[in-house]
Amino acid sequence: MEQKECCCCSGRTKERSAEEVKKLIHRLNRIEGQIRGIRGMLEKNAYCVDILGQVSAANAALNAFGKELLAEHIRTCVAQDIREGRDETIEELVNTLQKMMK
Repeated sequence: MEQKECCCCSGRTKERSAEEVKKLIHRLNRIEGQIRGIRGMLEKNAYCVDILGQVSAANAALNAFGKELLAEHIRTCVAQDIREGRDETIEELVNTLQKMMK
């Protein structure tokens, strides 16, 4: 994988297909809409339980996004790094999974 300058923490980047980017951005746009909806509910003094229901739905959507991104990461980045002998990627994956499971 070619490394490019990035604003991300690790400094690594990943080339994604146009289809993958489109699908992930579509999910994020829906999540962003859910968050705006929650804000609107709060501004309109919606009942707490109704807001909490929407918060739960937004959390589930964000978790689904993370799972999809993680699966693709394992199929591509992790698999390639292991094939190329970069075993440190396994520790990176373990750390990532531990963070996601908090």
